[in-house]
Amino acid sequence: MSWTRVASAAEVGEDKAVRVEVGGTPICLARSNGRLYAVADTCTHADVSLSEGEVDDGTVECWLHGSCFDLATGAPTGLPATVPVATYPTKTEGENVYVSLGDRGEDAQGALAEE
Repeated sequence: MSWTRVASAAEVGEDKAVRVEVGGTPICLARSNGRLYAVADTCTHADVSLSEGEVDDGTVECWLHGSCFDLATGAPTGLPATVPVATYPTKTEGENVYVSLGDRGEDAQGALAEE
């Protein structure tokens, strides 16, 4: 698995999200309940940036129509979205945060590994 440094841990405050890119893929990097998560940054309902939405209690809410997604699984938890967003593994080494796109041919809905 290939890891890419995307941010420092201090750049992502509690219940906040930032947009980062890994190999040209936009990622929403969010912190909630003390954990870092990485999900695809594009809402599956409206094709807008999730990193501009609200983060709360393990979810991110799309700013446009209010679709919510579970940060751990990518599953939609609030309409109008019905299709999940991809999730990506994260790890922290010191103050550096890394994300892996993994094998794009496999299901990216796996558990996140924050070290």
